[in-house]
Amino acid sequence: MGELSIKIRIAEREYPMRVKEEEEERIRVVGKILNERLRFFKDQFGLQDKQDLLALVAFETMVDKVKLEEEKDSHGTDIGQQLSVLEDILSSVNLK
Repeated sequence: MGELSIKIRIAEREYPMRVKEEEEERIRVVGKILNERLRFFKDQFGLQDKQDLLALVAFETMVDKVKLEEEKDSHGTDIGQQLSVLEDILSSVNLK
């Protein structure tokens, strides 16, 4: 698969980029989501300044990222504990 030249519009500005074909849809979806979040903050807080709006979207995105990482770590710990219990059960069955 090759690369495509596309333009993504974020906060009323166009950004040309080269992306892998398999990434195009994801990148377009992200651009759409960013613009939706920008509109949300603009409507919610009455902000017009693009830098303020972009900062709020960046902040919200990082909060979501940290939350997902914490949940992932928590799930990993839970799975590790469950595997340990299963190993103990299997070990006790093998001993009999």
